[in-house]
Amino acid sequence: MNTKPKVRLLPLEESDREQFIKDNQEAFNYGALEEFGRRDDHFEEGEDIISRKTIEQSIDGGTAYRIMFGNEKVGGVIVSTEGDRGELEILFVSPHVHSKGIGYAAWCEVERLYPEVRVWETVTPYFETRNIHFYVNRCGFHIVEFYNSHHPDPNDPEADAHHIDEQFPDGMFRFEKRLS
Repeated sequence: MNTKPKVRLLPLEESDREQFIKDNQEAFNYGALEEFGRRDDHFEEGEDIISRKTIEQSIDGGTAYRIMFGNEKVGGVIVSTEGDRGELEILFVSPHVHSKGIGYAAWCEVERLYPEVRVWETVTPYFETRNIHFYVNRCGFHIVEFYNSHHPDPNDPEADAHHIDEQFPDGMFRFEKRLS
């Protein structure tokens, strides 16, 4: 039987913002180190695969939640919505609880909280094979576009050939999930 663990999404409290950012960076760094080891050159600032600035912009521009498993903070989600469209800005689960279905259960909670959203979108770097598997095989997203130095993200004012080449030389996948 494939049952989802019981998770809750709680709105991010200002007092937890700093730890949320650190937990997010730890989870993303873990994925990059797992894929590339210490030889990675994909980090945005110093030792972080996702910068504080990027996370803060997502928190400030969207709605952030803590993923709770029991009384334990095990991750976070940031979404933004407009009408029937939604963007999954960030979803992360602490590495110490990976492979327990928590990310999928959290995603199901997001869909439950936003029933008006008919099309969800997200992006992930080309090297995040764990994320690609999660979005496509677990959550039902489809890869619809591949941003790279020859095809920058038209909705990102900072995304030009130089910016992408500098951060993710082999690009980012864009995913969509359409709900009926």
